[in-house]
Amino acid sequence: MTGTARGTRGGAAVRPSPVFLVIVAATVLFGLMAWRYGENPSKQARIALFGFVLAAWMLSLCLHEFGHAYMAYRSGDRSVVAKGYLTLNPLKYSDAVLSFLIPVVFIMLGGIGLPGGAVWIDRHVIPGRIRHSLISAAGPLSNVLFAIVLAALYENYAHQDHGIFWLGVAFLAFLQVTAAVLNLLPIPGLDGFGIIEPYLPRRWADQAASVGGYAFLILIALLWLGPINEAFFSFIYHITGALGLDELPIQVGHSLFRWWNN
Repeated sequence: MTGTARGTRGGAAVRPSPVFLVIVAATVLFGLMAWRYGENPSKQARIALFGFVLAAWMLSLCLHEFGHAYMAYRSGDRSVVAKGYLTLNPLKYSDAVLSFLIPVVFIMLGGIGLPGGAVWIDRHVIPGRIRHSLISAAGPLSNVLFAIVLAALYENYAHQDHGIFWLGVAFLAFLQVTAAVLNLLPIPGLDGFGIIEPYLPRRWADQAASVGGYAFLILIALLWLGPINEAFFSFIYHITGALGLDELPIQVGHSLFRWWNN
């Protein structure tokens, strides 16, 4: 997600932070552990899968917000440098709870890739409506690309010898699709609204922005309702199916991810 704010100018500084590198290392480490357990769904294997998916999900949150920030930088907002957004450090985001805790809780409880926290962009220095739309679109695009890569890896390389790892990959791809779909909804506070906002009458956009937080909470509540929840996941499975991922490995991966229930 993105927000708006004024900032200061600075030089280009696309440098991965130590925090981001730790997340990358954790993803690799837990991925190797899940790979090592082959197809044995022991408790240790499920914990390894949990760690792999969780770390990779945090990595994808960093890439999502970096997409917004880098596109803003390329469009003329140098304030993202001083704010540390180009270091991929999630601790630099505006709200650590919204950035990490809530999305993590949602994938643990409901298997939904909830959008993360916002990076604040100085919209006043960015000319042209198309640039503003591209800044909003850059985040979900990272989720789409991540999902495509994961699905392609699964479809071409998954095999029984390392089933635990590949089930984690399938579930992770599913999470990326849910994140992309939710983010692209034209609801105030989400990237989908940010894409169309530059083309709306200013009065409409301001009124919508004032209720953005409430709209997001309503969306979360609606996702827990049976018919809406069923329709949402049916749509998600339609997309993952088009990417070459069947429902079964996703569901088994989700079940193994919830290691405390097995």
